[in-house]
Amino acid sequence: MIKHLLSIAQLSAEQIEGLVELATKLKAEKKNGTEKQYLKGKNIVLLFEKDSTRTRCAFEVAVADQGGSTTYIGPTGSQMGVKESIADTARVLGRMYDGIEYRGYGQTIVEDLARYSGVPVWNGLTNETHPTQFLADYLTIKEHFYANPANKDKKPKVVFMGTADNNVAMSLMVGCAKVGMEYAAASPECYFPPTQVVEKLRAECGAKITITTSIEEALKDADFVYTDVWVSMGEPKSVWAERIEKLLPYQVNSTAMKLTGRESTKFLHCLPAFHDLKTTVGKQIFEQFGISEMEVTNEVFESEASIVFDEAENRLHTIKAAMVASFLN
Repeated sequence: MIKHLLSIAQLSAEQIEGLVELATKLKAEKKNGTEKQYLKGKNIVLLFEKDSTRTRCAFEVAVADQGGSTTYIGPTGSQMGVKESIADTARVLGRMYDGIEYRGYGQTIVEDLARYSGVPVWNGLTNETHPTQFLADYLTIKEHFYANPANKDKKPKVVFMGTADNNVAMSLMVGCAKVGMEYAAASPECYFPPTQVVEKLRAECGAKITITTSIEEALKDADFVYTDVWVSMGEPKSVWAERIEKLLPYQVNSTAMKLTGRESTKFLHCLPAFHDLKTTVGKQIFEQFGISEMEVTNEVFESEASIVFDEAENRLHTIKAAMVASFLN
């Protein structure tokens, strides 16, 4: 089905649907105790230049469920890019491991790992793209949207609120275009996705994409409303003031959810989310800027519309599917 998972852009609609179908199958088999182990005897290395909860846990549990073993290398555990080139590291790891997961910085790093290692490589997040997140998003969207028989022959509308040019939003936009879902983003113009990417998706996929500063325009008839943290890992703390000033009007709150005009609209977030003061960063932001909620209010986050923990769990099943697919070729 695939060898590497480097970006959503590399996949066809058929490959995306195939991966989500496989994830659905593996999820059901895990639940009923009939899961077949396709990674038995496989050794997988997890290269993390950026820390994570969901990505690390999903890869480790997925490999364990499938009968393989993992080696975790954290941000200070490797000489890659410091004393040893990406290419040399890839060739060393490819001799010792059956597959490589990478989570970190530039997209060229994960592409070089795939180019030189000779083994499957999976992108757990780069600055530019987050393919495993979109696969989990899409599985979650399908599970909830098509649970209603009336939606059998329909395609959902997905709206992203916030920095529409970040890795999560870009992967979501590309993925929606590939599989035929309508996509809209409500964002300050300075955070719009590149025009050439939007136009290419419209031309090649016939995608219905709306990029606007108007939350009313974007949110109308939305089936799913999605947001992400306003400052990503690796960005300087100095950008918080600018982001808060520009993005506060794009907060997902009860007023925004009502603008969809649909009581069935669901809320998505890749997590972690700043929706209360129960985190160190949340407390620091409150002390500096006087706000206790950021990209989403606690009211929405804890509401029945919120399916963020279904989405988080589905990271496991879709990541497992991506790895299994690499070894089914």
